[in-house]
Amino acid sequence: MTVHRFLVARDPHRDARSLQVLRRIGERARPLPAVRAGYLLAFATAPDAATHARLSELLACDPTPIADLPGSTCLVGPRAGTISPWASKALDILVRCGFAEVQRIERFLCWSDLDEALFDDAVLAQLLADRMTEARYPSIDAAIAALAPLAPRALGHIALGDDAVAALAAASRQLGLGLSARELDYLAAAYAELARDPTDVELMMFAQANSEHCRHKTFNAAWTVDGEPSPASLFGMIRTTHAAHPNRVLVAYRDNAAVSTGHVAPRWLADPADGRYHAVTEAQHLVAKVETHNHPTAISPYPGAATGAGGEIRDEGATGRGARPKAGLTGFITSQLQIPGHEQPWETSPGRPGRIASALSIMLDGPIGAANYNNEFGRPALLGFFRTFTERMSSAEGLATTRWWGFHKPVMLAGGLGTIRPAHVHKLAAPAGSRLIVLGGPAMLIGLGGGAASSMDSGTSSEALDFASVQRDNAELERRCQSVIDACIALGEANPILSIHDVGAGGLSNALPELAHDCGHGALIDLAAVPSADAALSPLELWCNEAQERYVLAIAAADLPRFAALCTRERCPFADVGELTADRQLRLNLTGASTPPVDLPLDVLLGGSPREERTVRRHMPATTAMGSVPHELENAWLSVLEHPTVADKSFLVTIGDRSVGGQTVRDQMVGPWQLPVADCAITV
Repeated sequence: MTVHRFLVARDPHRDARSLQVLRRIGERARPLPAVRAGYLLAFATAPDAATHARLSELLACDPTPIADLPGSTCLVGPRAGTISPWASKALDILVRCGFAEVQRIERFLCWSDLDEALFDDAVLAQLLADRMTEARYPSIDAAIAALAPLAPRALGHIALGDDAVAALAAASRQLGLGLSARELDYLAAAYAELARDPTDVELMMFAQANSEHCRHKTFNAAWTVDGEPSPASLFGMIRTTHAAHPNRVLVAYRDNAAVSTGHVAPRWLADPADGRYHAVTEAQHLVAKVETHNHPTAISPYPGAATGAGGEIRDEGATGRGARPKAGLTGFITSQLQIPGHEQPWETSPGRPGRIASALSIMLDGPIGAANYNNEFGRPALLGFFRTFTERMSSAEGLATTRWWGFHKPVMLAGGLGTIRPAHVHKLAAPAGSRLIVLGGPAMLIGLGGGAASSMDSGTSSEALDFASVQRDNAELERRCQSVIDACIALGEANPILSIHDVGAGGLSNALPELAHDCGHGALIDLAAVPSADAALSPLELWCNEAQERYVLAIAAADLPRFAALCTRERCPFADVGELTADRQLRLNLTGASTPPVDLPLDVLLGGSPREERTVRRHMPATTAMGSVPHELENAWLSVLEHPTVADKSFLVTIGDRSVGGQTVRDQMVGPWQLPVADCAITV
């Protein structure tokens, strides 16, 4: 029989989020509640007094467990049936510290004297309990009941009936897939040829794998401008620079990051066999990556920017057969800030949708999220930029309505540099029979539909779907994954990684098919083998969620024991989920399911989606002669210097530890009293 104990921390709980809650409550002139951490522990048998005393000391808790909450107290903790990332790490630590009798531990926040009316404030309610990962509980008994696993939700089927296109369009709206009319026709024809109805897993997978976010449909589209076909796509225009001047570029536009030739220099590598460092003199090729994470940052700035930085770091690490991230950059473009009490004469605004954060909120929370992730992972963020723009324009051709241009949906840019060994620049074509590995954290019901959601026009999806598409961050786990990759890199030619991709938009439903496609094979995958922190996930949710800090790898079956030993040493979770097959079929099996959740030719998923066609015409804005308005010179200078585009942006760099990782030899702060007078940062 399981025995539960609930311990309450001795001291008030203070982290960034709880301080935000207290600040926002204070702004509403409400009495401030008290908050302490509470720990719910599950034991196989009742712990003895010595064990209980040691646990209380380790957790900094009052030694007396409580059975019920005082009045006007609520608990905030993980959603029912789920295991939080904090709990997984904490249990591992407890077991390794000798507390083998502890079966489960979860952390809750105990809010005392909390006015229930505060939950009417949507922003405050989200700060108190992240609705994608947390819930409120009125009692300890309710929290104990929430630890029990829930039954998994069922596999769904979409009956196409006599009008397949209409049925698919309805499913697209319900699931937030954002499928175009051409894609609906394509899918209707594909399933008519397969002579069956699709599963909800297949439709969600197709939408993610073929979203704008993943396939750059707009940039690869055929454009007609003012009635004239464009000779090249937007992406084709971008590629012309590399085609004309390849110079020292080794890889461009065909891997998770670009690679250019580096200089020959000694590099310290740890031998996985004995843990000793040794110098290897070889070319230190450079890995470079820049990407955006705009939609999640618009919906929820802190986790959106944090996972943007995390995704970029994974892209660097998953280049070739494994690379090492070294230094990062973070940039933001938003609409005008409109700081209360500090409004500026140039600022104008048409208002904003309620579902997205204000420009000010984005710049208060987004840089902290990105900096925290970089810092916790162990990579310095050494560069950054910040711009604001909102402008109302009318057309010289007399458009019926005035158009506003701006960045309510911000640009959140994450980038970085890394290094890669010459032998690992190019992925290898893994043979049929190679094992498919998921490296990193478990599946969770977060980031569902993120690729499709970020590809829609802002405002065309529901608010619930927008919020569900935002991922959550766990930099410490990504650090463990990178340590495994580093150990594989140190093996040189014996590197067991044949091919590697990071898990980003679309989750496993995009990463594993893409890896199989690149290797020229199909895949047979056991969905039950995918690690999950939520037993209630449906096959769609398990396959398509965008839980972060995961990679997919192809490894020769003979190398699996050695790779497993490296993962065990770094205490990094991994799972062998399937194998590459000689055919071009993607099969996803699930024990107990009457039909496979996925059974599709890879060419249907990735090879035949119709190319987008865009027809546009140029609109010339109406212009007027710029008048001169008398200004005092001092005020004019201040107005220019206070504009965010011109003003000091060092907060994007100084917000974190610029020396973390030990490879920064110079940053911008080289003037007297660390004034930022240099225009670059230098690493080794």
